[in-house]
Amino acid sequence: MTDLKNIKPDIRYLKDMKNVIYDKKWLKTASDNLELYYMYRGIKEKKDLRYDITIISPKMLGKEFTKTKGHQHSPREIYTVLKGKAIFLIQKTKGKIVEDVFAIKAKQNDLVIIPPNYDHLVINPLDKELQIGNWISKNCKNKYESVEKMKGACYFYVKSAKNKTAWVKNKNYRKIPKLRFEKPLNQ
Repeated sequence: MTDLKNIKPDIRYLKDMKNVIYDKKWLKTASDNLELYYMYRGIKEKKDLRYDITIISPKMLGKEFTKTKGHQHSPREIYTVLKGKAIFLIQKTKGKIVEDVFAIKAKQNDLVIIPPNYDHLVINPLDKELQIGNWISKNCKNKYESVEKMKGACYFYVKSAKNKTAWVKNKNYRKIPKLRFEKPLNQ
């Protein structure tokens, strides 16, 4: 594992994610300065690729599990789970219609490849820190607009009143297919 002590991360605060959070009632009393995850970018470089590490806190956002904001880009991205367990939610949309959506549950050392032009986000489903690494083109520009415009991905991963987990459809989309589950690649 790379030593991150001397690297300054970009921090994603709740104020940066308010538009994509499920539990609007919880948001009313939550601190805008709540730190949700840390992005260490460009830790390694190889040719035109860069290696990043993201650390996602084990917090609940009201009823919803902590997640990354969600974005898309044209090059493929390869993730590996370094510590903890992750759920990758991956969707292809055209306006308010979701053409494809799937989730991948991944554990330490599993690999996940994100197809080009798919929105994707990572969920921390445990009460432990999640660390993921990824390789991406150095010239990649993340696009957050489609997820922001729809006020989140097409599904939210939440804890119900009976402490069970559930996938809840985002009502801002017109058409959402049934969520399917794919397997990660193992190293």
